[in-house]
Amino acid sequence: MLDNLPLLSLILLSPLLGVLILLFVGKDNGRLLQRIGIAASFLPLAFASLLFVRFQAGLADFQFAERHAWIRIPLDKILLKDASSYTLSFDYHLAVDGLSLPLVFLTALVVAMAALASVQIKKRRKLFYILFLLLETAMFGVFMARDLFLFFLFFEASLVPVFFLVGIWGSVNREKAAIQFLLYNGLGSALMLAAFLILIATAGFSLNEQTMAFGYSGDIQTIMDNLFHNPQAYLHFADNPFTMTAGMKTFLFFLLLVALGIKLPVFPFHTWMLKMHQEAPPAVVMIHSGILLKMGAYGLIRFAFLMFPDPAKTWAPLIAALGLISLLYGAVLAFVQKELRLTLAYSSVSQMGIVLLGLAAFNTEGWSGAVFLLVSHGLISALLFLLVGSLSERTGTTELSRMSGLASSMPFMSGVLLFAGLASLGLPGLSNFAGELLIFVGLSGPYRWIAAAGLVGLVLAAAYMLRAVLAITFGPSATAEERAGDGAEPGLPAAAESVRPAAGYRDARLIEAVPMIVLTTFILLLGIYPGLVSHTAEKAVAGFTTHIESAVTKAGE
Repeated sequence: MLDNLPLLSLILLSPLLGVLILLFVGKDNGRLLQRIGIAASFLPLAFASLLFVRFQAGLADFQFAERHAWIRIPLDKILLKDASSYTLSFDYHLAVDGLSLPLVFLTALVVAMAALASVQIKKRRKLFYILFLLLETAMFGVFMARDLFLFFLFFEASLVPVFFLVGIWGSVNREKAAIQFLLYNGLGSALMLAAFLILIATAGFSLNEQTMAFGYSGDIQTIMDNLFHNPQAYLHFADNPFTMTAGMKTFLFFLLLVALGIKLPVFPFHTWMLKMHQEAPPAVVMIHSGILLKMGAYGLIRFAFLMFPDPAKTWAPLIAALGLISLLYGAVLAFVQKELRLTLAYSSVSQMGIVLLGLAAFNTEGWSGAVFLLVSHGLISALLFLLVGSLSERTGTTELSRMSGLASSMPFMSGVLLFAGLASLGLPGLSNFAGELLIFVGLSGPYRWIAAAGLVGLVLAAAYMLRAVLAITFGPSATAEERAGDGAEPGLPAAAESVRPAAGYRDARLIEAVPMIVLTTFILLLGIYPGLVSHTAEKAVAGFTTHIESAVTKAGE
């Protein structure tokens, strides 16, 4: 019975069941709306867990594929008089492999934990949870789509909920942050759309000589086959308008590199992300840092690198340089920040720089480490921003100087914060260590000096993370006057608790402690047994690197 379940569609559409129920609940029934929103986020987690258990890690191919005809647009056959049909087609096509599966599960887990953190939301709960669940559906679609149009549709659909979630429930400068997010990501989407349209018009064009059926398709497998496995595909012939020249491949590669580099984000396209981390509500920034940034890395791997391996390999030194700059730039600026959210924001820039370095290595070790680090950073950043939300709710600030000495009154949260900080800096036995180790092993061959310079960033990571965590937990306790004095952060709750001395703060409530414990458990589990992710991704990554080497070799012949 379970073998016939359309698991991917269940994961994709189950949040919409929650949206449907929410539509029929009165907007004034806040507690019921909250319970429905949280419960609806756990349903896809159950399906994603089943998917993870049933996935066959020994296979490199896509699994659990679901495909249905969706859009068929007939085109004018005047120029193709002998054609039996001439169509533009897009399919509802879903599948997962060793790259997308860990990200699908990560999405389900982080969203469920963020839903628990959303108890801090007090206004317009109905709209909040509707947008929240729509965002979850869009993120699932990005990681499971096997059609360019479907991928782009889900990618764009993720922008709208985030815009409103930040613009309505964010801090004092929320509108500015939301608009900046939309402008930067809109520009990236425009570049990506241009690249996809060219791909569909060239590599997506196919001819069935037996039936004389001409057509354009957004199917990713069709495009990959035409690019690499079908020498008779029209894009390989120079005397037709569907030729994919070397110059065109390089142009498309850079379009995708910039478009998806904005999402990652890569220096210098990172400024919008800093505002988001500062202004977004805790539940949203958990998703943004934990999941949405990973969509950029996923797109780079799936489209920029795998579809255009020759220009990607040619420009690998540039990619490595961008990764190194992001790593060092983020680490240095994180070290000098006086505000916790900005420290973590620059830390994310630095961590995504390490991911880019792993991808620039173009070998199995580097790519395995990059995929592992995507999952690890998603868990750690979600945990850190969950803690930021809980601490700022109590203290009314995220300034490091006015959050000091909290360990005495909040030993549980202080302990979890210390754990998350140690995980972020790459302590052996916790999840980041395995990913960073694999990346630097992969870099040591092709880019030894860049690897050596990157180690400086890791040292800085230890410095800025320990500086922030130890200042908050074991620093000198601020007085009530210092906590309520000038410099109080605008936009945060000005509750009576914000002027209490450190000894007056309450430790984590149960609904806060549960997601903290869950995320901590997964971080520890991946640190002890990294094979949970690496074994799942191993075959897929090996297939990716083999594909790239083969394509580059053929291009050089």
